[in-house]
Amino acid sequence: MHNVVIVGAGPAGLSAAIAAAAAGAPVLLIDSNPRMGGQYWRMAADSLENQIDQHYDLETGLLLINAVKARKEIEVWSNAQIWSATHKDGVNTLRIIHQDNEKIVNTKNLIICTGAYDRTLPFPGWDTPGVMTPGAVQSLLKGHAVLAGKRIVVAGSGPFLLPVATGVLKAGGEIVELIEANKPIRWLKSFAAMLENLHKINEGYYYLKTISTGKVRPRFGYAVVRAYKADNDELDSVDIAKIDRNFNIRKIKNIKCDVAAIGWGFTADTSLAGSLGCKQIVAEDDGVVIWADDKQQTSVTGIFVAGEITGIGGSELSMAEGVIAGISAAKFVGCKVEIKKAHIKRRAKKQRFATALIRAYPIKSGWKSWLTGESIICRCEEVDLNDLKHAITELGATDSRTAKLFTRCGMGLCQGRICGRSVVDLVADNLEISPTDIDRIAAVNRPIITPIPLGVLAAGE
Repeated sequence: MHNVVIVGAGPAGLSAAIAAAAAGAPVLLIDSNPRMGGQYWRMAADSLENQIDQHYDLETGLLLINAVKARKEIEVWSNAQIWSATHKDGVNTLRIIHQDNEKIVNTKNLIICTGAYDRTLPFPGWDTPGVMTPGAVQSLLKGHAVLAGKRIVVAGSGPFLLPVATGVLKAGGEIVELIEANKPIRWLKSFAAMLENLHKINEGYYYLKTISTGKVRPRFGYAVVRAYKADNDELDSVDIAKIDRNFNIRKIKNIKCDVAAIGWGFTADTSLAGSLGCKQIVAEDDGVVIWADDKQQTSVTGIFVAGEITGIGGSELSMAEGVIAGISAAKFVGCKVEIKKAHIKRRAKKQRFATALIRAYPIKSGWKSWLTGESIICRCEEVDLNDLKHAITELGATDSRTAKLFTRCGMGLCQGRICGRSVVDLVADNLEISPTDIDRIAAVNRPIITPIPLGVLAAGE
């Protein structure tokens, strides 16, 4: 019997599992990956040979992973995909594909630590083979020890670009360009948050030092705005533009490369929590996250959340929230344990740094000016910008949901995970209105949490 069920074995989930188990609660830890660690501590194998170079802080990850393995109170299900979830009469029902069979878990006490995935912005040619996200490049390196290409452009916005570029260089790849859309001067607006998190500056220095050793000089105030195919239909080159503070193009030059890793921060994965009816809100960066109180409990009694699902903030904030969520969940099932002031102070400190991150790396509206009418917006259903405009001007769509129904934009295999947020922005822009919270939240909700084969579903419980 599992008193506490945790979904996600990244920094937040591992921390929550240890905290709950230490309080005396039996734990079931469910994760979709073959090994614990999440995206942050993803590893190609249990052996650590040739893996240290791909991690800045692997020691912390190994401490947490080994602590989970050592706890007899914790059972781990790896390679487990939750495809459906419902909440009724205080019970959460999770339908899970594990070891090629469907299993059903019922629990009144759940901690959701599903993390986040790369945010993308569409631009002409972004559907070209060889254009990918920084997270995909890093997953290949960490999870499979595979270098995505030889000549790589790393671009977009956010500190995540630095460890990706570092990983590519250490794996023997060439960084043709490392470009950041925003300028570092924006950090001066959050000087106090920097001072109380000086170790993060040391981490940034580590990445920049490694990058400079590879003779790479980062460019600020630039973005990739177009990609071109070679005769074999694979990536040949990209246009790099100097942009103004609103991301409007000022000057363009073309760069040859075989991979372009382009990302614009992260989008919280709220699919599971949304299916269970947890309250969703729009964060400062316009992304949708799950609301939580000071004990990490959601609007649904007995469901707790931790990590990027509550707002993008990095591994340290995820761990701080995970500890509080684990303690809260253990207390919920009757364990005699309390959240300490030190836990609250640590979380608050990391939250201030997370807020500084959001303000240092905004995504400005000028990116929409990079598009042409033929630019693909939904790659799954091959819907372009002209299709979206037609749905508005000719078919009368007055919101992103209606435009989606008219065009099938966001109704393909990924169910809008990639394009949903951009569709909301583009539809609102063409209607000359501001996106509503209702539209933003609707874009992230989906009935099938993870696509699964019909044969597996038919053979389920």
